[in-house]
Amino acid sequence: MLKAERLQTFVALGNFLRAADSQPELTELAHRAHIRNNWFTVSNTLRAIDAIAREFLAEDKLSNWLGQYRAEPNVPQPVGVVMAGNIPAVGFHDMLCVLLSGHKLLAKLSTQDFVLIHYFIQKIKEINPAFSDAIEEVERLNAASAYIATGSNNTARYFEYYFAKKPHIIRRNRSSVALLMGEEAETEFLPLGHDILDYYGLGCRSVSTLLVPEGYDFVPLLRTLEPQASEYLNNHKYQNNYDYNKSIYLVNGVPHYDNGYLLVTENDALVSPISVLYYETYKTQDDARQWLTTRTEQIQVVASARGWLPGSLSFGQTQRPGLTDYADGIDTMAFLDSL
Repeated sequence: MLKAERLQTFVALGNFLRAADSQPELTELAHRAHIRNNWFTVSNTLRAIDAIAREFLAEDKLSNWLGQYRAEPNVPQPVGVVMAGNIPAVGFHDMLCVLLSGHKLLAKLSTQDFVLIHYFIQKIKEINPAFSDAIEEVERLNAASAYIATGSNNTARYFEYYFAKKPHIIRRNRSSVALLMGEEAETEFLPLGHDILDYYGLGCRSVSTLLVPEGYDFVPLLRTLEPQASEYLNNHKYQNNYDYNKSIYLVNGVPHYDNGYLLVTENDALVSPISVLYYETYKTQDDARQWLTTRTEQIQVVASARGWLPGSLSFGQTQRPGLTDYADGIDTMAFLDSL
């Protein structure tokens, strides 16, 4: 199967996902995913599918992206992918990269995201049966010649041990940061709210820390986001986390802000618990840049109002990555080209 045929398969998948006639099937899929994993609400799952269809599977975007890489591998290799399951269909990009690069995918699916990734695999095979020999769902990856694995810092140590002798990409915990100047309009807080709260803050591209000037007033931000309370408190898993973290802060006398469903507290750890947003302060813009520079290896993306900081994203963009927004900044396609 040549590159052009592989490309057209995914273009057809994108057309299917965007088609009006497909929405009842996708809604039913989202309900099944929610039954399997209560964090995957129907609205979040449909949001993730829409982002895949529009950001990953538009023909012009796919063609331009693929044009940067080799057309065919020297020898197709079985590539083992240990997929994450923290947000809906989070492993899709790795699957896309392996298959479009011309290699064979050995996919170890996350139990948390089995429904969605299994569905996409079956749909790809339905669109183009030639992919049946190029995709295998497996429990063990012994047959792989290279590996892509995503997990926590703890599991990454195991991955490094087991996969050390073969080419690999090992991804660890990362989180995202929003840099505020203190001059943002309240209308800019709504898109920032999506960066913080979409997918309940469970993604590595979810903003879990705010970097703010000393003396920053959090009231406008929390007031702007307050009307969304019911959307989050209607999820019992989220509310349980909010109630627990709030009680811990109250019992221990930890200073914090609270708008009824989101807690904000000063903390130098970058990964905040569910329902909690951390912040740190800076004196000057140079201090802020230095703070970010020293934490580069821990940060996935940085957001700022109107993208004023070079290299940052505008508010509202962190949760919709494009094809070249590789996790941990490691070019997955270049890695696959090198095999």
